[in-house]
Amino acid sequence: MLHRRQFLQSAAASISAAGLAGCDPSEFLAPPTNNLDIQHARYNVVPNVTTTNMVSLSPDAAPSVLRARQGVPFTATVTNRLSDYTTMHWHGIRLPNEMDGVPYLTQFPLGKDESFTYTFTPPDAGTYWYHPHCMTMEQMALGLTGALIVDEAEDPGFNDDIILNLRDFRLGKDGQFKELFTPRGAARGGTLGNVRTCNWDQNPVYDARTGGVARVRVLATDITRIYKLFLPNTRGRIIALDGHPLLTPLPWPTEQAPLTLSPGQRVDLAIEIPEREGTELNLMALIGGRPKSLARIRAMGRSDNRKLEELNPLAANNISEPNLQSAETHEFVFGWSPSGDLPDNGFCGSLGYTFWSINRAPWAGDASGTGPLATLKLGDSYILRLRNESPNVHPIHLHGLTFKPIRSNKRQVLPNWTDTALLLKEETLDVALVADNPGDWAFHCHVIEHQKTGLAGYIRVA
Repeated sequence: MLHRRQFLQSAAASISAAGLAGCDPSEFLAPPTNNLDIQHARYNVVPNVTTTNMVSLSPDAAPSVLRARQGVPFTATVTNRLSDYTTMHWHGIRLPNEMDGVPYLTQFPLGKDESFTYTFTPPDAGTYWYHPHCMTMEQMALGLTGALIVDEAEDPGFNDDIILNLRDFRLGKDGQFKELFTPRGAARGGTLGNVRTCNWDQNPVYDARTGGVARVRVLATDITRIYKLFLPNTRGRIIALDGHPLLTPLPWPTEQAPLTLSPGQRVDLAIEIPEREGTELNLMALIGGRPKSLARIRAMGRSDNRKLEELNPLAANNISEPNLQSAETHEFVFGWSPSGDLPDNGFCGSLGYTFWSINRAPWAGDASGTGPLATLKLGDSYILRLRNESPNVHPIHLHGLTFKPIRSNKRQVLPNWTDTALLLKEETLDVALVADNPGDWAFHCHVIEHQKTGLAGYIRVA
């Protein structure tokens, strides 16, 4: 009843905020429910070979693309059909804390055939995603990473909306999973996959309207790989990063200066589709220093003769601007931890040892018994100083809040809103935010082996 009451209150608030007094409220108070079953799946990741023991939301397909609308309630009832425990996290969404899907911190894990209904009203349009946050390494490595698209209140006017979900799998010559993780990988940059996919397919082709302008959403949902992306012979521009329209422009990526996209990050591109039907554009990545094609976009149909210049800028999301003059600074040190046993003090899995830490203390499994890394006062501005004492890079993700980089000791950073920032080796990166969402928010590295071997914690907003 508590969840139902909160749902009705948030729905009513969204109606008021959107100025929908002339509409029928019942259409917003009773949104359609997404019934999502987490289950084992089979799929031909490698041509003509069926990989078994995958994890998805259907028995024979990659995880569904879920769609919501800005300011309109979204509901998903997640049922666990696995023998392992699980939860679902909605990466990048500013939602109520109890809907965040973090085991023990916000909810109890779901056992076999148990369900939980997640309800929230997304305040921000953009590209987000979902993944389990219990038995995280195994279930993500086996495939459970999917796109959650929050559409703008008004259609921005693209001809096509193409979603490219990038991730690896670790498969043997027989097409079946081999050892998912290694201690050596966990103690370094993470264990890389050996089969690169886009939406579970290798170098797929997607059709777009000839002469149109396509929105291409690229998601890095891999547990380890950092992508260096570029699109040769393509006219386009970067329009959003990690869900939010750019405040400061980013240059179009090239092979000489690719766009770095680390685990957890997303980028939205506006691309002119060629005027000649059948022409293909390639999304490329530098892998081992060599260019590799990840996906292709093919011009099909009669030409629309459109240009990038016809598009209006995406509407900005309503995010509170931090006051840097009054902002209090909290420092977080990311680095090594003495190697030792890491207890599995819950139902959500552990590698059984520790390599990493925040503020020189490793996260003791998934259970939240260690207390917050910091307590922020609701509504105040803060600078989080992220200091990397290790020679490895770490994509640092903060749940429930949105921040912007403001300075670094290693490079020039651009103040664009994000929820995941790649922390370079031996870098000190300052990010600023307003603590405007109450709750206990997970704060961790999105190289999942690092998270599960100590590099995690949470921040309290109260």
